[in-house]
Amino acid sequence: MNPLALYCKSYSTDLRRVIRLMQSIERFNKTHIPVYVSVPEVELPLFREHLAHTSVEVISDEGILRASPRIDLAHVARMHGAVAQQVVKSEFWRLGLAEAYVCLDSDAVFIRPFSSDDFLAADGYPYTVLDEAHDLLESAMQHGRQRIVDDFVREAASMQQTFGRYGRHYSFGPFPLVWHRKVWESLDSNYLQPRGLSFADAIMQTPIESRWYGESLLAYQAIPLHPCQALFKVYHYAWQLDRETRSGITHEQLSALYCGVIYQSAWEREMDWPREGGSLLSRMGRQLRRKLGRI
Repeated sequence: MNPLALYCKSYSTDLRRVIRLMQSIERFNKTHIPVYVSVPEVELPLFREHLAHTSVEVISDEGILRASPRIDLAHVARMHGAVAQQVVKSEFWRLGLAEAYVCLDSDAVFIRPFSSDDFLAADGYPYTVLDEAHDLLESAMQHGRQRIVDDFVREAASMQQTFGRYGRHYSFGPFPLVWHRKVWESLDSNYLQPRGLSFADAIMQTPIESRWYGESLLAYQAIPLHPCQALFKVYHYAWQLDRETRSGITHEQLSALYCGVIYQSAWEREMDWPREGGSLLSRMGRQLRRKLGRI
């Protein structure tokens, strides 16, 4: 079993984004960490065709779910796509391909050379993204987005209550995150199995996979905790991107702090495959917002 893998869950709309991500991996993956992309079975031929000249191995979402003893594929298929993909990503460990994996989104891009040392500590266990999200919350307050602050506190408190943890509200993100199989196993054996639940059931209860992982790590201590700040520069909201664009911050500068960047796919709808969706009017509106700085 590999000590580390790179893994991305995707689907056809994000094909161009995945190609861009894989191009950045091919350029900067200096220690040749194995790479996997999973997609729905019906989309395997499409992705294998377009990624044929890369080192990535394309596998099916259904293959991941079949490796889970208590997950009903039909049940996951009925879930909203944004929720179902959390189940797939969080069950990847069951394939036994790697002890730990960097869980990437399709809209991620590496901006500098990287190695296993960027994701694993000296003892071989992963760095865990963990802080209190003060930068994001302060920025939200400055822009009058109190709902973002309220949602963060509500979600954190709910998951802490699930595990009986009291104290500070942690953020276990943003993506990409490095997850270790032992943490998922500890959640399964200590929480899910005794209650007769699958991870799909857990996600339906609280659809935030990063919090399930993070609180499980704190509760069951399956691996050492090596906290770190975000691995990628993530622009959660349009005002963040606009602010940094106006300040002239470059990828070269960001590379001193981050392995890569993530631009929300909603702001890059022109990259949708096979074409940008929506009516002519909605496409024109998005194009105008992009020209105005995506505000």
